[in-house]
Amino acid sequence: MTAATATALAALLTLTGCMPDDTWGGSGSDATARPSVPTGEPNPGSALRAVASLDVKGRAPKTGYARDRFGSAWADTDGNGCGTRDDILKRDLRATAFRDGDCVVVSGTLPKDPYTGRSLRYERGRSKVDIDHVVALSDAWQKGAAKWPGRKRVALANDPLNLIAVEASANRRKSDGDAATWLPAYTAYRCTYVARQVAVKKKYGLWVTRGEKDAMVRVLNSCPGERLPGGGSPTEAPARFSAK
Repeated sequence: MTAATATALAALLTLTGCMPDDTWGGSGSDATARPSVPTGEPNPGSALRAVASLDVKGRAPKTGYARDRFGSAWADTDGNGCGTRDDILKRDLRATAFRDGDCVVVSGTLPKDPYTGRSLRYERGRSKVDIDHVVALSDAWQKGAAKWPGRKRVALANDPLNLIAVEASANRRKSDGDAATWLPAYTAYRCTYVARQVAVKKKYGLWVTRGEKDAMVRVLNSCPGERLPGGGSPTEAPARFSAK
C-alpha cells in the first residue's frame, strides 16, 4: 500500500467512526478503552437470583435453643450404617483410612480447607478438622426452625448440603454467625460458601435478616454466575428419628 493510499484509508476510517479491531488489544492507551460487556440478569439457576426469594424478617430470640432440639448428633438419617459425621469426612477428605470396615474414618487429608485455604491432616481424636453446619443450627433456630416439627430439624442437622469439613479454629470463630457477621478468611471460597447458605435457607424455608441478605447480595454480585447447589437429603428425617 502506498503512503497516499494509507493516508486516504485513515481519513475514511475517521470519518465513518470505524477503528481496526486490534486497537482494543495490546498495551497501548486504547487497550483500557474497550467498553465492558454487560452481564445482564443473573442466570435462572444462580445463587444471586435465588437470594431474592428468601423472606426477610428480624432475628427471633434464641430462647429454648439446645443442640438436642435437632436430634442426636450425627444421626444416620440416610440409613447407610454410618454416622453423618463420618459420611462427610469420607466425602471431603482424601487418602482416608478406616477402622472396622469403611465407616469410621481414622485419618485423611483435607486438601484445601474451605475457610482458610490450607491443607490439613485429619487424625481421629486429635484432629484440627471439624464438620461445620454451613447454616448454623442456632441461626436456623432463630430464623424459623424453632417452630418446625422435630424430624425437620433432624433433617437439617444431618443434611450433606449443609455440612462441610473445615479447620476447627475457623469453625469456632464462626460460631453461629450468618453472612452479615462472618465470612471465610479464604476469599476464593466466599461465593461458594454464600451460595450454599442460600441453597440451605431456600430448601428449608428459613428466613434471613436484612443485613444478612445485603451481605449475601454483596458477595454474589462479584460472581453472578455462581450456581445454586442442590441435592442433599429430604427435608424430613425418617419416622424412626425424633427431637424434643
